[in-house]
Amino acid sequence: MTSPAVIAPNLKRRYSGVTSTVLRLVPLQAKSIDIVTTGPRLPPEIPQIPLLSTLTLPRKPARVWHARRNLEMLAGLALKHIGRKNLKLLFTSAAQRQHSGYTKWLIRQMDALVATSARSAAFLDLPAQVIHHGIDTDTFAPHPDKAAHRKSLGLDPDALLIGCFGRIRPQKGTDLFVDAMIATLPDHPNAQAIIMGGVTEQFVSFTNDLKAKIAAADLSDRIRILPEDKGWTIAPWFQAIDLYIAPQRNEGFGLTPLEAMSCGVPSIATRVGAFEEIVEDGKTGNLIPPEDPAALQAAIAQILDQPDLLAAWAANCRPRALSGFRIEDEAAALIRIYRQLLGDN
Repeated sequence: MTSPAVIAPNLKRRYSGVTSTVLRLVPLQAKSIDIVTTGPRLPPEIPQIPLLSTLTLPRKPARVWHARRNLEMLAGLALKHIGRKNLKLLFTSAAQRQHSGYTKWLIRQMDALVATSARSAAFLDLPAQVIHHGIDTDTFAPHPDKAAHRKSLGLDPDALLIGCFGRIRPQKGTDLFVDAMIATLPDHPNAQAIIMGGVTEQFVSFTNDLKAKIAAADLSDRIRILPEDKGWTIAPWFQAIDLYIAPQRNEGFGLTPLEAMSCGVPSIATRVGAFEEIVEDGKTGNLIPPEDPAALQAAIAQILDQPDLLAAWAANCRPRALSGFRIEDEAAALIRIYRQLLGDN
C-alpha cells in the first residue's frame, strides 16, 4: 500500500499503551479502509509504510494523519505545512490532567479530536468525540472449564482467586493490593491472590519489598507474585480468577477491568482513568476512591463475604463488555471519523 487514506503513526521506540492501541487497531481497520502505521520497530505483519516515505507521498488525494502523542501531532503539522501534504489532522487523547501550553497549542491545530473517556474529554477544552478503547472479546472470554484451566496454569482449582495484573509499581497501586490482601486473607481461608506484571529496573526494589512484606505476614503461599507472562495475551490469567482488583493511584484509560469483565470477572476499581465508565458500580463490581486503603480493604472483605452477590456481578460482566467495548466498536467509530474528514460520508 503506497498511497493510504489514513496514516496512524507510532513514533515512539519504547512499547507503550499507545503502541498497543495502534498495533491492535490498524490490522482490523485495514479490512475496511486503506490505513497504515509508520514508525520505528513495528512488527512486520502490521500494515505500514517506511517513515521516510511520508515525505514523498503525493499531495492528492487528501489523507488523515491520526496522532496519539505530541510528537505525532507535531510531525503531522510539519508534513502539512512544510511538506505541503494534504492532511486532515486527528488527535486522540487519553490524558486526564491539564495539558501544557505547548500541548494545548498543538491540539488547537487539529481538524478533529477524540477522547478515550469523558474524563479525558473534559481536559481538552474543545469539542471531542468520546470513543472508548475496545478489546478482543473473542480472546478475552470465559473459559469453558475453569478448574482444568487453573490446573494447567499451576493454580489452585478450588480457591477463590483474586487477581491484580499490570506493571508492578506504585502508580498501579500494587502495594495497596498487597496490604489489602494481608489484611483480608486471614479471615477468608479459601481466598488466594495473584499478582503479575512487568517489573522494570527502577521498581525491582519496590517489588522485593512487597515480597518481603508478604513473607513477613506468612502468606507467601497465598499471595503469589508470578513472573510476567511473556505470551501474546494475558487473557488466560483473567479467565482463571474470580475477582479482579484495579487499585491504581492514577491511570490514563486502563484496560484491565474491561479485560476482566469480558472474561466474566467482576472488578473492584478506583475512580481513576476510565474505570467509572467501565465498571457499573454495584452491578459488575465496585468503585472506590483512589489512595484509600481502608475503602479497598472494606470493599474486598464485603464481597468475599457475599458469594451470591459476587456471582450476580459475574453474570452481568460479559454482556456489558459485549455492548460497546469490543475492539470492533472502537475501530468502526474511528473509521466513521476518518470518512467524515475525507468527505466520504
